[in-house]
Amino acid sequence: MIKRIAAAIVGIGVAGGVGFLAYAWYPEIAPVAPPPPSAFSKAQIEHGRILAAGGYCAECHTRTDGKRGVELAGDYKMDTPFGAIFSSNITPDPETGIGHWSEAAFKRAMRKGISRDGTQLFPAFPFDHFTHMTDQDIDDVYAFLMTREPVHSVKRDNTVAFPFNIRLEQAGWKLLFLHEGPLKNNSAKDAEWNRGAYLAEGLSHCSACHTPRNAMGAEKSSAPYDGAPVDNWIAPPLNEHNPTPVVWTEDEYFKYLRYGSAPLHGSAAGPMSPVVHGGLSEMPESDVHAIAHYLADIDKASTRVSQDPQAIAWAMKASMRDLVGPQTDPNARLYAGACAACHANAGPQPVEGRPDLALNNALWLDEPTNLFQVILRGIGTTEGISTVSMPSFYHSFSDADLARLAAYLRATRTTLKPWTDLEKKAADVRKTLVASPVASSH
Repeated sequence: MIKRIAAAIVGIGVAGGVGFLAYAWYPEIAPVAPPPPSAFSKAQIEHGRILAAGGYCAECHTRTDGKRGVELAGDYKMDTPFGAIFSSNITPDPETGIGHWSEAAFKRAMRKGISRDGTQLFPAFPFDHFTHMTDQDIDDVYAFLMTREPVHSVKRDNTVAFPFNIRLEQAGWKLLFLHEGPLKNNSAKDAEWNRGAYLAEGLSHCSACHTPRNAMGAEKSSAPYDGAPVDNWIAPPLNEHNPTPVVWTEDEYFKYLRYGSAPLHGSAAGPMSPVVHGGLSEMPESDVHAIAHYLADIDKASTRVSQDPQAIAWAMKASMRDLVGPQTDPNARLYAGACAACHANAGPQPVEGRPDLALNNALWLDEPTNLFQVILRGIGTTEGISTVSMPSFYHSFSDADLARLAAYLRATRTTLKPWTDLEKKAADVRKTLVASPVASSH
């Protein structure tokens, strides 16, 4: 009997293994000759260009770390808990890019995360979002990419460690986390909401950065849009857990996503800057409005906005506290000398492009990462709005200065508990900028 039970277990295991291999294996799709530009209409190529911008293709497929790469030629480094992954060349170069890919091969990669040769792709490529795009939109992106200038460029090798580098394992990841196919409209919502959901959850994959990841690198379905670390910054929560005292309304979202600055919150910087200026700025205003409409519903803005007038009034009062009477606090003097000229606000509302710090996300997050990033890097005119810049204090402030300033602002501009280990955290953020130019040098 024991032998029969053991044999049955082995048999089930073998059958399961065979079944998994049948699920995980995909054949190669035969290479094709690179299609000529005349194979696509001008309207299709232009629509594909707009979609590629809204999906941030160039941002993730262009090297930026120290050695400037050619747009769409790949080799962009993505640090993951499993190792570094370098993006692929998506120009139509036949040898190192996607020149031999057919529409069917491209669509399979977008829908299923499978390369033309049948290899399982890592989910650093957000196929779990692109799968929700329509066939026509995917075809139009293909048309745009295949009409770019071919660039011969070989990416660096990934450093994903064993056993996570076994490509076949990605099929198991997909069994658990890939929900394939176009999104279905929510009949309980209006057309603008459904358009915003399609763009945010599919093409623009907003939750890929703003949702925390589980131990397997998948977005936590229990915490959508709850905020997450990304590229040495913190992508803040986009739901009702966003800690800022003023609600992100549809109007604030639209101004931020379209123009790079929301008067009651601040300017786009770091990883969000190319999202705005290299991506969403190319899309129709109606689409950006739709994303804003969708996100404002996620954060329940309509039910929370009544608190805003009191929060703004409190922030304006806090803004001027350092400039009234003689100042004996050395930390207050540090702020007054370095920051107050731009951030102190005597008016009834914050000034566009010079956010009131008592309303800014950077001071209300659980960690001071974004605050240190902005102070050290500055914000260039290509990041937030073109008429305003913030200088870098990389060489002006020591880590001790940064710690003092952060502690002071957290205590006087928020109602939250103090941050800890500030000097160490300032040093850690500074280390991430050693190989990268600060914004003010652009």
